[in-house]
Amino acid sequence: MHQLRTVRSRILLGTCLSLAAALPVTAYAGDLTGSVTDASDTRALQGAQLRIVELGRVAEADRDGSFRFADVPAGTYTLEARYVGAEPRTQTISVPESGNLSVKVVLGTDDSILVLGQSATQASALSRQKAADGVESVLTRDAVGQFPDQNVAESLRRLPGINILNDQGEGRFVSVRGLDPELNATSVNGVRLPAPESDVRSVALDVISSDSIESIEVKKSLTPDMDADTIGASIEIHTTSAFERRKNLLTAKVEGSYNDYSEKLTPKGSIDFAQRLSDNVGISGGISYYQRKFETDNVEADGWDVNDDGQITTEEVNYRDYDVERKRLSANLNLDFRVGSSTKLYARGIYSQFDDQEYRRETSLKLEDAGEITGTGADLVYSDADGEIGIQRSLKDRFERQRIRSIALGGETDSNGWHAKYSVSYAKSTERENGSIDPANFERTFEDEGLELGLDFADPRRPRYTVGGSAGAIADFADPSQYELDSVQVTGLSASQDEEWGARFDLGREFVTDGGSFTVQAGAKGRWRDKSYNLETQYWEMDDLTMADLVGGQTYRITDISPVLDKRGVRRFFNADRDAFELNELDSLFDSTVEDYSVSEDVMAGYLLGRWDSATLRVIGGVRYEHTKNDIRANTVTLIEEGGELPDGSEAEDDTVISVPNQFKRNYDHWLPSLTVRWEPQQNLVLRAAGYKSLVRPKLSKLAPRFTIEQNDDNEREGEFGNPDLKPYEAWNFDAGVEYYLPNNGALSAGVFYKDVKNFIVDTNLEDAGTYNGIAYDEATIPINGDSAKIWGLELSYTQALRFLPAPFDGLLVNANYTYTDATGHVPIDGDITDLRKIRLPSASKHTFNAALGYEKGPVSLRLAGTYRSKYLDELGDDAPEDRIIDNHFQLDLSAKYDVTKQVQVFYEWVNINNAKYYAYNNVGARQNLLQFEQYKWTMKFGARVKF
Repeated sequence: MHQLRTVRSRILLGTCLSLAAALPVTAYAGDLTGSVTDASDTRALQGAQLRIVELGRVAEADRDGSFRFADVPAGTYTLEARYVGAEPRTQTISVPESGNLSVKVVLGTDDSILVLGQSATQASALSRQKAADGVESVLTRDAVGQFPDQNVAESLRRLPGINILNDQGEGRFVSVRGLDPELNATSVNGVRLPAPESDVRSVALDVISSDSIESIEVKKSLTPDMDADTIGASIEIHTTSAFERRKNLLTAKVEGSYNDYSEKLTPKGSIDFAQRLSDNVGISGGISYYQRKFETDNVEADGWDVNDDGQITTEEVNYRDYDVERKRLSANLNLDFRVGSSTKLYARGIYSQFDDQEYRRETSLKLEDAGEITGTGADLVYSDADGEIGIQRSLKDRFERQRIRSIALGGETDSNGWHAKYSVSYAKSTERENGSIDPANFERTFEDEGLELGLDFADPRRPRYTVGGSAGAIADFADPSQYELDSVQVTGLSASQDEEWGARFDLGREFVTDGGSFTVQAGAKGRWRDKSYNLETQYWEMDDLTMADLVGGQTYRITDISPVLDKRGVRRFFNADRDAFELNELDSLFDSTVEDYSVSEDVMAGYLLGRWDSATLRVIGGVRYEHTKNDIRANTVTLIEEGGELPDGSEAEDDTVISVPNQFKRNYDHWLPSLTVRWEPQQNLVLRAAGYKSLVRPKLSKLAPRFTIEQNDDNEREGEFGNPDLKPYEAWNFDAGVEYYLPNNGALSAGVFYKDVKNFIVDTNLEDAGTYNGIAYDEATIPINGDSAKIWGLELSYTQALRFLPAPFDGLLVNANYTYTDATGHVPIDGDITDLRKIRLPSASKHTFNAALGYEKGPVSLRLAGTYRSKYLDELGDDAPEDRIIDNHFQLDLSAKYDVTKQVQVFYEWVNINNAKYYAYNNVGARQNLLQFEQYKWTMKFGARVKF
């Protein structure tokens, strides 16, 4: 097989070189190089298109505004430059008989429209989108570092086809074209970001402050030189470079943030700088800090069923009162060097820290074993007669810290038609808890005491409960001294670590012809990744401890859930009286051991491509090869109840935990062809098409051989297993689109996409006895590769600066985009892999819509933005009515800025104006039933930015 692959590579390389040698060529003199800037000489204009009219050759300006035409024959030519939002410019150039020619191209006027504000960011984004090889959306900040949102995820919300999955009302994970965030890949400065969380590959982008970022590219189609592990999109984040700015920069921003629920004012501040130390050396970077305090009111329910009387009942209702404090610290530092006229070198580093302190007071109504249930419809009464009702009052006091850091060293060299790019990188992400109380539970069980709990689901999002029955039961329900400690669960350590080393080298040779140029390019890349998770949890118990001395005050607004625990009181008491608590060693050992795992994943890749460029046509075709090797380790953990049979055939005298380490190794490879076509039949009209194969590797936590078996005293065995044999998702992808770039800074675009995905992964519940990896079970949950899935959709986008309107309306800007996604697959019903049902893929919203109306004139800048996504499947149930659905979400945000002077700007933001809420439900009994509801209210921000 290896010999066959070698032969294939040699044949393809020989074909490309033969084709290049056969192209008609002429004697050439040298290179034409230069740079493109705005008229105020403030900003390099990345994405500007340069064309030598007589030769029909085209080049695009790089991030520092530089461009290069190799091997241009001596003579006089017309050089044309185009940039969205600016008038085209032509200038006459004379290439000498020997040596190189360098020119400077200036676009726009000195009114700063290409430099500052909404118009500048729009022009920059559209220019880079137009210049891109494939289907791509771009978000940039302006020349003084203005991004409109608080983190990267929130900023991306504005782009076509982008949907943000929220956590506590704040953007966290990015869904592209309605697909699961797990199908995306994220990198910073070309470095693939590992995930801080233990159970996912996707990176929660709320960790990264938007103040650290220069631009974000969302690449929805792939070329052979790109990592192939994405089906949604490759999200590429770039930090600053001093060479992107023609003038030195130092800005500072101070801000206050006020949340209507918490009624707390919290600070945010940042410093951003760029300094050219000489013509060939530059340094840039920044640091930002953000503290946010907010509150959330939450209700959750579970265990919905239709009983024999036709009543739709729930087993548990939880009322949760959150008080949250989040802090973000982000910093980046970048060094850029030019070595002569042919080589650029860089060093880029980023550090982000995200601290999350969460207090959660909870009152839980446990109704699974209730006796008589009376009432009809949405209004039921649960009684403890001939049954029992449990009431649990708990506190979660959790502090979690996530860190992401990366460093990249690299460069590129152009010489005599050869182009080389090279880099080495390191990235590490961690998530750590140490000493969290998660949770402390106090319980009271009512059994034949006359307690009646009424639940009114007339408003399914905000159910109310009432307490009735005997006077004694009503009094005991509200008496904190009646609630005794069940346990205090302490996270002694929760440590997730994910780190990756990387190295790559790309080499291309351009062959110039009379009609354009043909480039042969090859490259190799290695990525070496290690991910691990270590959990040490402890269950502490204490007899006769009640809530009486630990009562606090609620801030919950939906209903009265008192008595509640003091959010800091439990920790104070536990730390002061630790010796009075007794450790439950068995439960602590079991829960700690089952979670641990480590995975190494090495990916070695190589590619070969050919690229044709002319004035109107660009074609990129080739193949990528990726080889993956895994070493996966975890534990088989068996909990055997007292009286159960031990592995040696004897009877367990006590509850017993047995742990045995596991190790699995595997490797596999993929050949991944692609073809991308960009055609510009006339100025400002671009047509694109791309076909390519890609993959997404399984979650490392799903691969981990964590085999858990709980065996009762009747020797019935219930298992939960990881699956080290999971195959990667594999997809054939097709994209096609048309873009028309409008006068006065605008664009109209439409595109279609189709994806045929194999091996998507689902959890299956097996109800029949069997064995898995030699382990017997009576029931089991195992992740498996499912059937194929089909994804297709449509994207529409309109962006325009309405300068053609009469004053004062000529300052208006509009931005609207819509995405339709149809994503379906098949999964087992009740775990039976022979009985399948059709589903929409998890996290796949059918409709996504973003719209913004801006106004920018003189010192005033305003923007009203709305984002909408339709409902989506969040988690699979055993059958369709039990599926967890996340409801539609629509949110409005407003921002306003005013330039007091050229150096001072004040601003105001109003986030979540309409108090958009979070609602999850299922459809048991053919009605919507609450699974989770949250509300957060709005947040206002205000502050000033100063440019020095």
